[in-house]
Amino acid sequence: MPASPSTARAINDRLALRLLQQEGPLTAGQLKQLTGLSRPTVADLVERLTAAGLIAVVGEAGEQRRGPNAKVYGIVADRAHLAALDVRTEGVALAVADLVGRVLAEASVPIGDDAGTGPAVEQAVALVERAVKEAGADRLHTVGIGAPGLIDPASGELRDSSGLPEWHRRLVAALQERLPEARVSVENETNLAALAEQRDGAARDRDTFVLLWLGHGTGAAVVLDGALRRGASGGTGEIGFLPVPGTSALPSATDCEGGFHSLASSAAVVELAAGCGLPLGDHAAAECGLAVEGHGAPAAGEEPAVVRAAAAVVRSAAELVGEEDAGAGPATRFLDALAGRLAVGAASVVAILDPGCVVLGGEVGRAGGEELARRVQERLARMTPLPTEVRPTRLGGGAVLRGALLTARDRAQEELFTAGERPGRPPAGR
Repeated sequence: MPASPSTARAINDRLALRLLQQEGPLTAGQLKQLTGLSRPTVADLVERLTAAGLIAVVGEAGEQRRGPNAKVYGIVADRAHLAALDVRTEGVALAVADLVGRVLAEASVPIGDDAGTGPAVEQAVALVERAVKEAGADRLHTVGIGAPGLIDPASGELRDSSGLPEWHRRLVAALQERLPEARVSVENETNLAALAEQRDGAARDRDTFVLLWLGHGTGAAVVLDGALRRGASGGTGEIGFLPVPGTSALPSATDCEGGFHSLASSAAVVELAAGCGLPLGDHAAAECGLAVEGHGAPAAGEEPAVVRAAAAVVRSAAELVGEEDAGAGPATRFLDALAGRLAVGAASVVAILDPGCVVLGGEVGRAGGEELARRVQERLARMTPLPTEVRPTRLGGGAVLRGALLTARDRAQEELFTAGERPGRPPAGR
């Protein structure tokens, strides 16, 4: 059955908006070429989208031809503003952007364990309000939040967890209260990192892959056939609880110690480096000292000391390994041992999902680079008959914030682009 005229117009409008979002400003002629639509149809959709306040003339094409230059149309970037938050146990980092994803302001604040729930929430909300003001935005249309823990797939809310501070859950409600016009959503941090790797990072050419997050703790995100998989309770990828050989106990329902976390967390990586006798530079040694002693609250925007230490020792080993005699030095022993640990967890995921690709994410995955990824892939090849490529992240710890920004932008564009299809509806976000 052919589409009605109104449905056809809506489809054409959304196609043109997506092209403008992906390709940047275009002339009507370029839109005609890319969409395959007729010249009158393109002229009509340009008129509709301009009247809806979604696109505007942003310049002229410098084409050498008779007559006036062609007008160049682009999405109205300040049609809506959005914010992305990366919420960690030790603080919050955020970015405020316009509708096309251009970052206008960035900020972060450390939040100590002794801050208390109310003051912690107030610090985070005040940070958002200051950044919005700095970005020159009147209000926020959409807020995307990445946080550790499980997200209830039915309600979309961050579930209660004894391992996370209470202010995490309170923050979402507080933002919704202080920003009543904003659409606020929360997603697991590792899932957001995977979306970022799929769009802008190491998995851009993959519809199916697994991201193995190596940071303060461990996690995994599963993307199958282009779709993120969350599971019945939102717990897909809780790999820290995976029972594995090489630990002294089994994990429990409330504690992942004894699971894969015990082998691959940042603290475990630092301890493994010390056990291998890895010689460290002054910076790495200082970071390890902070991690072992349990001191060193992160400055604004920094990872906690234990994560900085783990990344430092892995980076140091990857740099030193080429200078050692084959298989004889501490850097080689350390990277081989770490790769063996990571392969144990990855092999379990590969055996069940057969993703074909595993991305080593987080600051530790980025620090190890190709050197660590190659070793993990070699060990996986000995443990499973399923061919699996292992790649290092291209985004590191910044993947969570990037993923939150991408999802916030997608949600805002989806709503605004749909609103633009409805005649007579006033512009949103003004």
